[in-house]
Amino acid sequence: MTRRLAAALVLVIASAACRSAGPVTTPGPPSAAPAPALAPTSAMKVAEPTAIRWARGSAEHRALFLQVFRQAAAYVEREAAKRVAGSWAVVLDADETVIDNSTYQLEQARLGRPFEPETWSAWVKRRQATPLPGAAAFLERVRALGGRIAIVTNRSAAECPDTEAVFKAQALAYDVMLCKQGPSDKNPRFEALARGAAGLPPLEVVAFLGDNVNDFPGQSQAIRTQGDGAFAEFGARFFVVPNAMYGSWESN
Repeated sequence: MTRRLAAALVLVIASAACRSAGPVTTPGPPSAAPAPALAPTSAMKVAEPTAIRWARGSAEHRALFLQVFRQAAAYVEREAAKRVAGSWAVVLDADETVIDNSTYQLEQARLGRPFEPETWSAWVKRRQATPLPGAAAFLERVRALGGRIAIVTNRSAAECPDTEAVFKAQALAYDVMLCKQGPSDKNPRFEALARGAAGLPPLEVVAFLGDNVNDFPGQSQAIRTQGDGAFAEFGARFFVVPNAMYGSWESN
């Protein structure tokens, strides 16, 4: 092989190797900034928050609700045995405790919008909230034991008729529904039950159920800094159901 032919072969092989390895980069001036991401359009699916997906589709969410209501029923059965029928009551929150509004949360999330008073009011008027697992059976058990049922909710007074309509349509037992007339603080309404409210006699409340620490007498998010001893009544007189979608914890 001649030297000229050998050199030509080396050049061909080197050229092929460069093409297979891709372009060689060399230092140069900074590249232009990447183009901004496209804003979401109606054709793009908005990611659903994990908390909403968990509340609507997980076995754990259902299991926790059934577990809490069963524990609360067992506690109430023991307390009822010590009291005269009609002299005692249980207090429950409505939203995310007895009735499920996760459809509203999902609709807002898909629109990329937070909670809004206007859309919430429209949701309430639709009367499409549904019972949460274990709630109906618990309420029926309380009534069978001779207890009264008070729903203490921070739905507004204007929203009370639609809320009562949902409870009746879903066969959710209750004796009185105390909606928000002014401040969100529920403690005055708890105290009113002890004195006698809405035509009921004075009642001893043996159990409170809710998804928010503010659903329990004298409690707030400040309890989280007070040590485990401050939670002594939880699991006895106070029973918490899970709600990771929203709550007073968001403001901390």
